[in-house]
Amino acid sequence: MNKFENLKPEYKIWFSSLQGEGILGDGKWKILKQIDECGSLVRACEQLGITYRRTWNDLRKIEKMLGFNLLETIRGGPDGGSTMLSPEGRRLVKSFDIFHQRMDKMMNKEFARLLDDLNS
Repeated sequence: MNKFENLKPEYKIWFSSLQGEGILGDGKWKILKQIDECGSLVRACEQLGITYRRTWNDLRKIEKMLGFNLLETIRGGPDGGSTMLSPEGRRLVKSFDIFHQRMDKMMNKEFARLLDDLNS
């Protein structure tokens, strides 16, 4: 019987500045992906159950730290406004996706090795 069958790996990835200040992690990555999917910061916040004002401020802080805009916004008109990822924002999300997939694969492989070690 496998004594550790109820275990699964959980981890978070984030990047910080050289001074240790958090810049981008799983949470903001999910927000950016949701904005890209629905074309609205307001809708993305609603769907994720997070506050608009704090998210807006957090994203602006990230932009300042990275030195480029993550978002492009169109103010409301007859059809309402929209928010989309800038080309740099889209590239960041795509690169983080790829990085995350690689890390997930490595984490699952190493977790399997850990379980083998524990069960031997």
